[in-house]
Amino acid sequence: MRAVQTAGYTEPTPIQAAAIPAVLSGRDLLATAQTGTGKTAAFALPLLHRLHGAQPDPRGRRAPRALVLVPTRELAAQVEQSFRELGAHTAQRSILVFGGVSPKPQLNALWQGCDLIIATPGRLMDHMEAGAVDLSKIEVLVLDEADRMLDMGFIRAIRRIIKQLPRQRQNLMFSATFSKEIRELAGHILHDPISIDVAPRNAPAALVDHRVYHVEPSAKPPLLVRILTEGGQLKQSLVFTRTKHGANRLAERLEREGLSCAAIHGNKSQGARTRALEDFKSGRVKVLVATDIAARGLDIVELPHVVNFELPHVPEDYVHRIGRTGRAGCSGEAVSLVSREEQDRLRAIERLLGRQIPKAA
Repeated sequence: MRAVQTAGYTEPTPIQAAAIPAVLSGRDLLATAQTGTGKTAAFALPLLHRLHGAQPDPRGRRAPRALVLVPTRELAAQVEQSFRELGAHTAQRSILVFGGVSPKPQLNALWQGCDLIIATPGRLMDHMEAGAVDLSKIEVLVLDEADRMLDMGFIRAIRRIIKQLPRQRQNLMFSATFSKEIRELAGHILHDPISIDVAPRNAPAALVDHRVYHVEPSAKPPLLVRILTEGGQLKQSLVFTRTKHGANRLAERLEREGLSCAAIHGNKSQGARTRALEDFKSGRVKVLVATDIAARGLDIVELPHVVNFELPHVPEDYVHRIGRTGRAGCSGEAVSLVSREEQDRLRAIERLLGRQIPKAA
């Protein structure tokens, strides 16, 4: 509670108010909540409360009691930071496990022991196969952004990891959508779960203003520059492309136009991705061009502007993309540049939203 007060929080968000008592009860949980609703604290606070009840091993080596699986490195780092901040006055030790960096520091940390592991499935599997991680004492498993992990093809790794866990444990699953695949996964993992749905399913942020420009592909880059510099001032904007190469090409084009810009996608090293994100958060970079790897887990306060330079293949990813704006009571703007070839994707998105997206004047 001291850490919560230091962070300046006074009232729980709806997902926190619903999930914290459920997690403390020891029951399994299936929660549907968008990123940006405070869901990390919804499981971090009751987990820290539970872990705090055990005395640390004076030798410093102990097997982890909780495991949090997340889809991306960025989300893993943000979740681990939340645990550090909220657990600042406790003795719990957490370890961050993800790919794209040297495994040696992670192996050393695992050898020293910890209470909590926050991991992406692929790198955790690597450590398991090397015999470097003991999951036999896990009491709580958290699957965060479970739908994104399924989208990214982690289901086999998740199942292999779960086979190494004790049968008696608490399972917490958080997902932004409640698809057929998520229901099937929940049926295999969760036992008599409490279900929580704090927001309309697949609903974008209520404070986001949507608009569509119908444009030929060749006209998209100059139109984007005009949109980004409306009113003579460059807006801080997150711009989505479908491919890694497309993100690089667009970032280079915007740089040639004199805009401060960076790209973030799966081919970038972890160091480059972290630097680009920090530069964007600090305002040193005004435009961040990203693939859908950035659609989840990016916690950017008061981001005013999201642009879909290309529409996503999967309609639900539109919701995840624009979920970066219109958060924490702040208004936001979501602009989509739609070519003739993307009309079917636009119609699928509008069916998901249950309404038409207005055309820009």
